[in-house]
Amino acid sequence: MLFHAPGFIFLYLPLVLAVFFALGRISRPAAAAWLAAASVGFYAWWSVDYLWLLGCSILFNFVVGGLIVRAVAGAPARAGLLLAVGVAGNLLLLGYYKYANFFLATAAGITGRDYGALEVILPLGISFFTFTQIAFLVDARRGLAREYNFAHYLLFVTYFPHLIAGPILHHAEMMPQFARPETYSPRGELLSAGLAMFLLGLFKKIVIADGIAHYVGPVFDAPGKGIALSAAEAWGGALAYTMQLYFDFSGYSDMAIGLSLMLGIRLPLNFNSPYKAASIVEFWQRWHMTLSRFLREYLYIPLGGNRRGPARRYVNLMATMLLGGLWHGAAWTFVAWGALHGAYLCVNHAWRAATAGRAWTATRAYACACVLVTFAAVVVAWVVFRADSMPHAAEIVRALFGANGALAGASGARDAVIGTGVTGWLLVCLFLVWVMPNSQQVVLGIERWEGRLSRWLAWRPDLAWTAALALVALVALSRLHTQSEFLYFQF
Repeated sequence: MLFHAPGFIFLYLPLVLAVFFALGRISRPAAAAWLAAASVGFYAWWSVDYLWLLGCSILFNFVVGGLIVRAVAGAPARAGLLLAVGVAGNLLLLGYYKYANFFLATAAGITGRDYGALEVILPLGISFFTFTQIAFLVDARRGLAREYNFAHYLLFVTYFPHLIAGPILHHAEMMPQFARPETYSPRGELLSAGLAMFLLGLFKKIVIADGIAHYVGPVFDAPGKGIALSAAEAWGGALAYTMQLYFDFSGYSDMAIGLSLMLGIRLPLNFNSPYKAASIVEFWQRWHMTLSRFLREYLYIPLGGNRRGPARRYVNLMATMLLGGLWHGAAWTFVAWGALHGAYLCVNHAWRAATAGRAWTATRAYACACVLVTFAAVVVAWVVFRADSMPHAAEIVRALFGANGALAGASGARDAVIGTGVTGWLLVCLFLVWVMPNSQQVVLGIERWEGRLSRWLAWRPDLAWTAALALVALVALSRLHTQSEFLYFQF
């Protein structure tokens, strides 16, 4: 069931909200149990065949986490052993379902022997619920996971706004919210703000992301069809994918936050105008923020972080980003994408060290140049991320740098490859991502926005905003027949 499916919008969501708040007046445990059951039902709608897998994962981690909590005070060595067992169990599960065939294919390529392939279908959301629970086990070992109630834990893991594509949650930021009495009573300001966020996210996904998606496939399919792309064609397709992924993921994040706000629960932010970043370091502070947090806190820092000198920092950055790339999918293109970003981060840190204290680094021109260079580097990396294979990625990257000419591809099929409408889409998208505030700045007031229109754009439940949201909803709902899955569902 998609967030933008009619059945979700007009049946599932109203039913969940109505029963949750009705039960909240009678019994908060019953309301929490209802929300957990509704979340499990949401997952079962997607993937009933793997409901048992989700259940086993939850039971395993709940039991191991409880043992760790009890062992922390009196037997820290035992707690450490239990943590190792728990993390290993989670990684084995993820490794089998997500990476087994990738490793078999890689081994076959190295040895020349055919090892066959396992008949494995990737369970929906396995990367997200696995990382969420690994974080829980580590937090339990650190003494940060104290509240321990199975109904709340089940809800923590399965909570439907985040279950399929994030954000990756921390136990400590969610459990207190499930325990607060006010969570179970409807609040007008949260319902209205949540609805505004949901509708803005719906518009981003249905109208913008799906609208520009038309121009992506032909470019990335071109190498497989023997079409030599020009630089204009390659950049058109690469930028189209860059914007499709941005508005798709931003739309999902807004909808998840909005849905949760309606239920009185605040999710951590996961997306904060990443294309405004003036460095790759800042990009990763703004893009998939909870994944960045997980990689930093549970991988980069345990590896040593920056505490053992620049050389060790660069090794740790590369290792972290390689694994971050592999987390996105079982393909060498994802590994290469992670390696690219690891290299970018190393260069970024080296450049900062070399230019520290230089007066020209504080100028506006330098800041604008940094944004453009960062954006261009991200676009090139997205080509590798999206491509079907490394040879196809190499062909498109070569085309970006003019290997087949600037304007006309060797096939002479410019219109057939990217279409004539992509320029208009890109101009609109670039204006939105570089000039306008993001939806959480407008609706939630998170981070101050200094634009001239900030006073007029700030959300409030008045007639003007109601009319604007009604128009947004009308346009988005009129296009529900063209549904497509969120791109991050495949990861």
